[in-house]
Amino acid sequence: MKIIQRQMIAYIFLSIIILLIASILFFISFPLEKWSSLWERTVMDIPLLLFAPSLSILTGLIFGLISGLAWRSQVKSVTEVMQGVELGKQFNEESLDPELKPIWIQLKKIQKQMIEQVKLSQKLATEKAENQEKRVQDIVSQERTRLARELHDSVSQQLFAASMLMSAITESKTSNDDSETKQLLMVEEAIHQSQSEMRALLLHLRPVALKGKSLQEGMKELLVELTQKVPMDITWKIEDVKLDKGVEDHLFRILQESVSNTLRHSKSSKLEVLLIKRDEFMILRVVDDGIGFDVETTKTGSYGLQIMHERAVEIGGIMKIVSLQNTGTRLEVKVPLMNVEGVESNDKGTFC
Repeated sequence: MKIIQRQMIAYIFLSIIILLIASILFFISFPLEKWSSLWERTVMDIPLLLFAPSLSILTGLIFGLISGLAWRSQVKSVTEVMQGVELGKQFNEESLDPELKPIWIQLKKIQKQMIEQVKLSQKLATEKAENQEKRVQDIVSQERTRLARELHDSVSQQLFAASMLMSAITESKTSNDDSETKQLLMVEEAIHQSQSEMRALLLHLRPVALKGKSLQEGMKELLVELTQKVPMDITWKIEDVKLDKGVEDHLFRILQESVSNTLRHSKSSKLEVLLIKRDEFMILRVVDDGIGFDVETTKTGSYGLQIMHERAVEIGGIMKIVSLQNTGTRLEVKVPLMNVEGVESNDKGTFC
């Protein structure tokens, strides 16, 4: 039953009870000689015996309707505020019915507690996601390191042994069959290419991290390691310039990706790395003498090139690649610098 109906019924009963009590008191105080006079007396041509109850019922209906509408309005306002609280909306209790102020105060407290609970839940969810992401990254890093170690200890060593064996067979071959010699050279070349692919894969799986080192120190460590593992002439010139940590990290990752691409695809015999400061710009340049590629065709489909470009953009720099078929490739990243300190040049000769 609706609140208006309940209020109307309640007020009708109340008015009837008041009428009965008033009638009883009236008749006790002023006894009637004839009860039939109640029917004979009229008000607006209506017998008093009917008029009084009808007026009482009508009065109850009117007051019940007014009371029901008032109650419905208050309940509606409370419902709207509670719905707003559920949705996290703020409300001003001063603009609401002052008679319900205790309710508004309690709702305000509940809303405050809910907001604090939501903030706490979001904080816990964020921490959980960060911890989970960190755990996943740790697991991935450990697995990558394990795979790199196993590949280095097994497949890489087997490729090296196969390369040595093929070299020995080729050198000791006494037959004058040119086709057989050509096939053996092709097999040897395929093994060498596989070794280059394996070195690039190991570089991807177990990239050298700066870990507190400067960019210059990390670059030197990476290049020295490559000279020990790759049959390629590697030269570098690295100027000692103080950079922000974010800039150093991005430039180092770009160098890693570029060197990895060189090992996998260029078939080059020389690699030059340059890190210098010129006219308030930091320039990273990687040059090889490999087979080159079509920049416009490869750029859209190469994930590595896209990652390097995004890293350069993130530190406010630009990346350019120039590559000619059978001539080589030059990658250059140019990053603007605001504040730089003294510059020291570190040149390194050619490694065999």
